[in-house]
Parts: sequence; structure tokens; C-alpha cells
Amino acid sequence: MNSRVHCLSAEGSVVKGPASKKPKQEKQQRSRKEKASQHTFSHPLLASSLKSHSGNVTCLDFSSNGKYLASCADDRTVRIWSTKDFLEREHKCLRANVELDHATLVRFSPDSRAFITWLANGDTIRIFKMIKKEDGTLSFKAAAEDFPQKHKTTILNIGIAETGKFIMSASTDTTIHIWDLKGEVLASINTNQITNSYAAISPCGRFVASCGFTPDVKVWEVCFGKGGEFKEVARAFDLKGHSAGVHAFAFSNDSHRMVTVSKDGTWKLWNTDVEYKKQQDPYLLKTVPCASSEGSLVALSPDGRVVAISDGSNVAMYNAASGQLEEELHGIHSGEITDLRFDINGRFLACSGDKAIRVFHNAPGYRAAIRDMQDMLKKAQNEAMKQRLQQQIKEAQSALDTVLAGPID
Repeated sequence: MNSRVHCLSAEGSVVKGPASKKPKQEKQQRSRKEKASQHTFSHPLLASSLKSHSGNVTCLDFSSNGKYLASCADDRTVRIWSTKDFLEREHKCLRANVELDHATLVRFSPDSRAFITWLANGDTIRIFKMIKKEDGTLSFKAAAEDFPQKHKTTILNIGIAETGKFIMSASTDTTIHIWDLKGEVLASINTNQITNSYAAISPCGRFVASCGFTPDVKVWEVCFGKGGEFKEVARAFDLKGHSAGVHAFAFSNDSHRMVTVSKDGTWKLWNTDVEYKKQQDPYLLKTVPCASSEGSLVALSPDGRVVAISDGSNVAMYNAASGQLEEELHGIHSGEITDLRFDINGRFLACSGDKAIRVFHNAPGYRAAIRDMQDMLKKAQNEAMKQRLQQQIKEAQSALDTVLAGPID
């Protein structure tokens, strides 16, 4: 007679099975061990951990309507999360499958109805349309053709201009391609930086910038005619001041501020709201020492008030105006942080690494907004303005208190 044994399933209930099925038992024990060894992280500012990916998450992007967060991983999926679920216990997401490949980068279109991906094996761009079904849910349809292969080395970043006029792709050599939406290359830029370490489109959709082995950040304007036809890519301005190569940079939402992080162990804040066509240079507002390393990323909150910098698996958050270090988040992921960005409203900071996405409350942003409004209150002349500011300060303080109190069980 076949003897039977009892073993615990992964959920903890008792199941019965034949003694001969030892490999299954070992497999269950192994999967339990693997689950137990998942990286755990907690912090008072942690709003949520998004964990549906079964592979390593490489890229994040918030939609410009503020409703969605897209993430891609080497599990052959892109996940679309609802930002309004961040503070809920359950974090549902929709899945777009990347057929016969996986995406390393993902970027939303300006109208939030499509996204582009960079294919790891195909070495090219694939566009996905988001189609709303009758029941209100979304489905995803890949474009009939991928873009042609044009890059010769590893890709660093892709982007779609907020104007909807062009797509950018940049690789680790010194190449940046400017594409139209149909996959034709409009222009190619040689950055002359020996190697590129990062490149991006500005939020206003006018500029493309890159940094690399040299200590400067170079910024170009992508110019179009009145009829919408592409004209040229023209050099706009440079950010000069670091003493070593620049790891990464970020823009504020209005493109009037930029922040850079360098191998020289500093981050710098710049005013880029200049008349560059009249040869006016951007000017340096702040230099602050920080921990940085190869692969460090930087994010600037949309209002330009908070700077976040990654170093390995850690993130430091600074007040942009004072340079004050406000928050240190250590060991967020088991490995290096792969992406770092604020949501469109500046309420949250999201970062990815291993198989998880961590979403943090932007407490330094609330504090900075309160300080700014308190300064305005001191200078306010009329009573209506004073009352409005007092109300806004009260609301911001209440939001900050809620965030610092942590989740209510």
C-alpha cells in the first residue's frame, strides 16, 4: 500500500500526497525559502510596495495625466498601475505582454493613450496603444512594425516629447537619434562626450540633453517650423561647472531648473530659464556635496523644490533651495536602484530595483511648500491673500501630519 505523508503547502494549509513525490515536496520547501529571502524594507515614508513583476524592474514612467505608473521588467511584461491605488492595501495592475522579447525602457505618450518600449533583444522601439474596452478596462495592442535598428551600442534612454512631435533614443557611445512618430530618423546627434551616461527630453518637449564622460551637460533645441515640419537640432546651452563626468541630470516640470549629479561628489542646481539665443548662459544656484557612484540617478520634483539622488540601493532627499539633506532611505532594494522619479503632482517619489517598486511620500516637498507659503505670508499685504495662504498652510500641514503618522491599521 502506498504510504501517505502530510506536508505544508506554501499557503500553510495541510495537504496529503504520496511519499514517492519527494521532488514536489523539496520544490515547495525551496519556494518557501525563496519567498522568505525576499528583500524586506520598511520606512515611515513608504506609501506602498508594488510587487507584481516576476523579473527585475528596469524602468518606470508616470503618465502626464497623473493617473498611471508604467513599469517594465525582464519578465516580458509592462505593468500599468493606477496611482490612486498607491495608498490602498491592494495594488492591481494591468499587464501588457512583450512578445518574444522584453522591454528595458518604457515611456508614456503625451496623451497617456500609448507607450513606447525599448526591446532588449530587438534593439529597437516598439509602440503599444492602450485601448479602452466597453467595460472601461484597458487592453494593449502593439504597432504592426517596430522601428528600424539604428543604434550600435547599449541603449541608455528613450523619450517622447510632450509636444508629440518627436521620439528620442540615446546609446552609450555618443549617439542620440531624433525620430518622427512613424520611425523615420529626423536627425542624429554626436554628443562628443567620449561616452554618454544619460540623456533625456525636457518636460516642455523643446530640448534634448546629454551627459557623459566629460564634466558638462549639453542641451540642444529640437526645432520645428510653424507648419509642424522638422527644421533642425540646434545647440542651446551647456551646464559647465563640475570637475568630473556627470552621472545623470533632471529637469523641473517647467524646464526652468535642472539638477546634475557628478563623479566629483556633488549635485548642482541650475537656473536654465535663460535667453540662450542671446548667448545668455544658465547660472548655478547651488552646489551640495553628496554620495554618488556609477549608475547614480537624480530626480527633481516637478515644482523644483526637492532633489532625490540614488547611490547603490540608497536614496537621499534634499531641499533644493537650501541644499539641506532631509531624508535618507537606506537599503531600499536588494540591488542597485534602476529608476527614480517623482509623480506628476510631486506627492510621491517612486524607485525600482530587484522585482519591486517602492513608492514614498514626498515629505520634504510638503515641508518646502509650507516654508515657502510662510515666507509669502510674512510679505502678504492684503487680508484676502493672508487668509488664503493661512488656509493653504493648514491644508499642507495636515497632509504632512497624515503622511508622518503612517498607515492606519
